[in-house]
Amino acid sequence: MNMESTELRKAGLKVTHPRMRILEILDSHDGKHFTAEDIYRQLLEHHDDIGLATVYRVLTQFEAAGMVLKHNFEGGQAVYELDRGKHHDHMVDVESGKVIEFTSEEIERLQHEIAAKHGYAIEDHSLVLYVRPLKKK
Repeated sequence: MNMESTELRKAGLKVTHPRMRILEILDSHDGKHFTAEDIYRQLLEHHDDIGLATVYRVLTQFEAAGMVLKHNFEGGQAVYELDRGKHHDHMVDVESGKVIEFTSEEIERLQHEIAAKHGYAIEDHSLVLYVRPLKKK
């Protein structure tokens, strides 16, 4: 049994061709963020007869099962990535729409210090930096 079918079963989902193919696409591009349309285009390129509505339905099921994370970055479409269980933050290039993942122990520490200073403990958070390339001199 391959990894994709094991993951589907662990999430309580039936192993179907559309679910397997969409999970394979998400898994084969580690760190990439896909729109539903990106996934649909990849399916078309590989001659998979899976409609866009099915892609949206499967992504919603994956999100509900905790398999994927959905991000709604400002000014863009929803993007999806596999939830690999490791926290990271994002930068979005406002000119190209490119999404860059990053981690920073210092930023994490500062966020916890700031919350504690105000009498809180962080339950969860999401940090998105909207960036523009530096001008070359």
